[in-house]
Amino acid sequence: MTYRDLLYDVSDSIATITLNRPERLNAISGGMLASFSDAFREADHDRGVRVIILTGAGRGFCAGLDLKEQGANANDNSINGAGGLPAKFDIANSPPVVLHQTDKPVICALNGAAAGYGLDLALGCDIRIAADTAKLAAVFTKRGVLPESGGTWLLPRLIGWSKAAELAFTGRTLSAQQSLELGLVSSVVPAAELTEASRALAAEIAANAPMAVQATKRMMRLSLDETFEANVHHVYLQLLPLFGSRDFAEGVKAFIERRQPVFEGR
Repeated sequence: MTYRDLLYDVSDSIATITLNRPERLNAISGGMLASFSDAFREADHDRGVRVIILTGAGRGFCAGLDLKEQGANANDNSINGAGGLPAKFDIANSPPVVLHQTDKPVICALNGAAAGYGLDLALGCDIRIAADTAKLAAVFTKRGVLPESGGTWLLPRLIGWSKAAELAFTGRTLSAQQSLELGLVSSVVPAAELTEASRALAAEIAANAPMAVQATKRMMRLSLDETFEANVHHVYLQLLPLFGSRDFAEGVKAFIERRQPVFEGR
């Protein structure tokens, strides 16, 4: 499928979704909002995809919502317009919600600056690998708004309340190294090695039993808002069908035979 302002590619069980407005530092257009959700749903439903990589084209990851486009589309009563944000917000189909509900592991390859909405999208991914030239900019309060796309939920859970509050209230911009020290990214690599590093990690994950990986992700996300006892119960319910899967049988057999398992996702 062809998407507006996005590139979509699948190879070696890895789907790569690339924000593709490099002339605007991949600022989110109205068309990109719909494309993003559709592309993630396609990858999540494709049995041939085991891991998703989200990245940007050119020198930026995502500069946030395209305020220039929104301003051109705005009128006195609404910011609705051709290609603009809808006056009635469809939360269920919004990119942050679709991203959060995606079962496949998502790696964000931060090739450049992630600001505003782009920062929230990056934080919504499971793992972030940053180029050494990347920056994370929590500039919401400097623009008179707040982190509207998951940042207020994600930031305190990722780095703790105090550090999240300092970052969000000041609207500070962090370098890749500062982001690593705070725990906002898992690793920092030279910009020229970002694609290779991201795909290597994706391939390592894709080699594991996909149903087990996806169940693990679901339970980790669920655990953020439930008690320990409830999570143990839900994990057990996820475990029972895995015991009956071909992948479980293959994993045990491969261990006994001292070889690498070959998982089918069944």
